[in-house]
Amino acid sequence: MTATEIPGEAEAPITLPRTERVDAPAYLQKYQQREAAGAKPGTIDDREGSEPLYLRRFRDRQSGANALEQKVPEWEGTNIGLTRAAAESVRSKEIVPESAAQDRKVVNQIHIIRHGETQGYSTESGLTPLGSWQSHRRGFDISKGVKSGETIRIVCADTNRARQTAEQIRKGLIDGLTMWDRQADVSEVTAMQEFRNFQVSTPSGLMDVTGAFRLYQKEMEKYERVALGERPQWLVDIDRFWRTQQGGGDPITFWTQIPMLNFEPPSATVRRFWAGFQSIVAESPNARVICATHSGPIRVFAMSSHGYDPGEPYNTEEVIVRMLEGGNAAFVAYRNRVQEVHVPDLHELPDWWQGLSGRALPTSLQGGTE
Repeated sequence: MTATEIPGEAEAPITLPRTERVDAPAYLQKYQQREAAGAKPGTIDDREGSEPLYLRRFRDRQSGANALEQKVPEWEGTNIGLTRAAAESVRSKEIVPESAAQDRKVVNQIHIIRHGETQGYSTESGLTPLGSWQSHRRGFDISKGVKSGETIRIVCADTNRARQTAEQIRKGLIDGLTMWDRQADVSEVTAMQEFRNFQVSTPSGLMDVTGAFRLYQKEMEKYERVALGERPQWLVDIDRFWRTQQGGGDPITFWTQIPMLNFEPPSATVRRFWAGFQSIVAESPNARVICATHSGPIRVFAMSSHGYDPGEPYNTEEVIVRMLEGGNAAFVAYRNRVQEVHVPDLHELPDWWQGLSGRALPTSLQGGTE
């Protein structure tokens, strides 16, 4: 007796389930029935259509049957004027609602480009060698979309880094046009006050925020050394701005979110940029415009168009504005998002300063009058 046997109990017979099949599976039975009926390979004789669709298509391609009925994708044909590569490059993940502006012609395309890598913001020392290469490459890339006969206006902010960026973009653009054997009317670089960086009001007048840094350092040193008492408000504002950067924060975000009485408001910056674009469009209809400027104005311009903060542009990154015929609508594209906007009528915008204080805003601060 083994250890598993129990005395006095009879062993119960073990019955295993049957696993063998005497009949063929249903799909095999139907195949055998079709073979017995003389059906040809690749045809469907039974009305249930049990043969997989992919198998039928494969057999059709092998036999050459229905070759004329096979539809060619539209991007392989010429009926829509696009190649597959072009269709893939413009594919968007967003569902864009239909708009009346989509059927209107683009009359001006504007490239708002941040300057290349600079040697420093505390001085007006211009671009680094890498910044020059970045700007030249941006101009070369723009040349790929330029057609023969186009007119191109190149403008910039009146700073060394913006001007050098515009000059290198122009060189890269001309190099590209020469390579593609295209002829275009490319203007010289012109500095415009509408496209300057946001300004700070100082005792020496309105200054670029980076230009005011040198005056700030000089004045702060005097106050700390001589202890002249309370600092003026403009010094407090710019001290907050630069200490944000020294602490590892984002000073542009600080400017857009914290009201500073001596800093040009973001809305005023957007207003004068629109004024500059409208003046160029009026002078040069159907021209392509390249504007080399600074990150702060570019960022608030995109924020105003998209309704949220899309982030700081990298060196030579661009925002593209496509002005539509009629002059009252445009598409603003930045970082793979396109937003249709209404081009503001500057004469209809409220003058908050005059309405609240009864005094006119100084000419140097009025949007569209620089």
